[in-house]
Amino acid sequence: MPVINMDELTDVDKAKMERDQKKIEVKLERWMTSKCCTEFMEAVQAGVEEDTLVKGIAEDKNPFKELKGGCVVC
Repeated sequence: MPVINMDELTDVDKAKMERDQKKIEVKLERWMTSKCCTEFMEAVQAGVEEDTLVKGIAEDKNPFKELKGGCVVC
């Protein structure tokens, strides 16, 4: 997709781009926030057992754990 420099466009071109974007957005299916939040919470709770943010990283698989012995600069 080519990069468009908005400074080089005329006001008419900008208005056409905005109109085209609005036409795309109006076709999108809209959901109530309460329904989206409920589905999101169910999805999060279904995957809580595998979620490293909830249960943490196992010590043997943690790439950021402190190594014994420290650093040596030569």
